[in-house]
Formats: sequence, C-alpha cells, structure tokens
Amino acid sequence: MAKLSKNRKAALEKIDPDKLYLLPAAAQLLKEITSTKFDASVDVDVRLGVDPKNANEMVRGVTTLPHGTGKDLKVLALCPPDKEQEAKDAGADYVGLDEFIEKIKAGWTDIDVIVTMPAVMPKIGALGKVLGPRGLMPNPKSGTVTPNIGKAIEEVKKGKIDFKVDKGGIIHAQVAKVSFNEQKITENAMELLQTIVKLKPSSIKGIYIKSISLSSSMSPGIKVDPKSID
Repeated sequence: MAKLSKNRKAALEKIDPDKLYLLPAAAQLLKEITSTKFDASVDVDVRLGVDPKNANEMVRGVTTLPHGTGKDLKVLALCPPDKEQEAKDAGADYVGLDEFIEKIKAGWTDIDVIVTMPAVMPKIGALGKVLGPRGLMPNPKSGTVTPNIGKAIEEVKKGKIDFKVDKGGIIHAQVAKVSFNEQKITENAMELLQTIVKLKPSSIKGIYIKSISLSSSMSPGIKVDPKSID
C-alpha cells in the first residue's frame, strides 16, 4: 500500500467519511484541505443511475458557470474570411481556416476549444482522428458549431462548459479554482448540478443522482448530499 503524504493524511483527518455534506460546507472544507502550491482546479464528479449504452439514457449538456472556470481558455475559431473579424472581436485567440486545418493535421492542438460554423464542418470532418481523442471536435450539441460564431466564443470565454456522462455513468467537470471563495465555488457547482437534474431522462424511474463528490487537484473527494440540490 502506498504511504500517505503528510498533507493527504491531514486532509483525510478533516473529512468525515460517513457524512454527506451540504454543498457550501463541502466548498469551505475543500479550501481548508487543499495544500497545493498552484491554484488547483475544483472538480465535481456525479455518478448517475443511467446506462450510457442506451441512447435514451445518454446525459449530455452545456451550462454557463456564473463565475467562469477560472481558466483562460484558448479558443480557435475556424471560419471563412467574412466571419474572421466577428470572431476576433468576440475574443478568439486564433482565427482562420485552411492554415489551421493544415496545422492540426500536422499535430498541432495547443487549444482548449474549437468553435466553427455548419458550412465549415465538411472540411473539419477529416480532423476527427486528431481532435476526437482530445475532446476538441466541435459539436452542435455543445454549441461549438453554430452560425452565431461570435456569441459562441463569448459564451466559452465567460465560462460555458459542456459535459457528458462517461461509460461508467459518471460526469466529470471542472467548475472553479480553489482561489475562488466558498460562495463562488458553491454557485458554480450548483449551476452544473441543477442542469444535470433538468436533463434527467424520462426513462429513469429509480435513483437518478447516486452520488456527488467535490474535490480539487490531488485532494480527497468530499461527499455531497444529492438531496440538497433538488
């Protein structure tokens, strides 16, 4: 068994493993137990009572966090020349089309989000092998393929995130930074959780949200009471 570090042991001693915390209390405790020298990410893991193999139980959505993620996302806008200025004005870090398609084919992926337009998607389809495994492929369901490219870029910059249940029935999402105060962490996490609640498939008759865990980079998870977010 791996030996626990001094910081992790101290963190575990502060967490009651049998307790389900209210979200504000969990946010406060998370700040107390996080001892990284960098500004750690705050993550929410939600285990759902769904079977992702069934198409009607696939939970996927988008939400805009009221206080942003705390991360300065690098956005690439793949668009025709007549939309380039709109993309630049909206805050895109990189703007263009064919030259960036060639760069991506050569392996360049130094970006966090790609936003594009429906008319451009046929050109981007060939990039699936590069972008897909990295979660960078634009998708209409996440709002990254749209005629309103300027609005989409602004929303991403303000804190719009997309999430999707994985094969194990779990949604993982980054909702804040530990440097945020407890209220901002709570409000961001609650925005995500309430969005997930609204996306409950009609076919689910049993328990939908089985468990919620709040954690930071390298910290233990803190159990959050699912009943407190309804």
